[in-house]
Amino acid sequence: MGYQLSAVVADAELLRERTVDLDHAVLGELRQDFALLPVTPQLVEELTGALPDYSTVERSPDEPFHLALSAALAEVLAGWSRSGPLAYLEAEFLGGAGYQSAVVWHGGETTWGPAFDRRFDGPRPEWPVNAALIRLGAEPGAWIDPFAELGLHVERSTAGWLAHGRRRLSADYWDELAEEWENRQSDAGQQPERASPVGDWGIP
Repeated sequence: MGYQLSAVVADAELLRERTVDLDHAVLGELRQDFALLPVTPQLVEELTGALPDYSTVERSPDEPFHLALSAALAEVLAGWSRSGPLAYLEAEFLGGAGYQSAVVWHGGETTWGPAFDRRFDGPRPEWPVNAALIRLGAEPGAWIDPFAELGLHVERSTAGWLAHGRRRLSADYWDELAEEWENRQSDAGQQPERASPVGDWGIP
């Protein structure tokens, strides 16, 4: 089963303030008062006035993102970061192989990254998405890493996060559904499908 993400993550109030007047902005709730903004072609066009470009070469340190962070898009996100740190995150996995990339802005400037990894042989906190989330202020908790602690494993795609945000679900939605099912002692065949456990790659 695969995983794909293209999103901005920041303090929930920051993102609400910056996107309140946008037609194509949908926020997904994360834990610790963070929110996730799925980055779609429609959103990029609304923010920049131009359709997005996508890299056709293999991801690498020189080409860390599938979405080309144009000067116009980077300027918008850097501007938002004057109200607090903000990260653009990308991840794609299929069959256990894939990549993570991330960059962080704060105070109107790039303060970390872009970072890229496809080997994941270093400490888990140094993986790009985890490292970016830590720089946003994510705190450790019961989950294996910041990726899971904030709930980025709850949906498996950018499209999933769009649906999640439109339904105004919480990051604990699947756990809440399972608890409700168990309390009602429904038939086993009615148990909702839950997000699978977070694996060694930091994704379910």
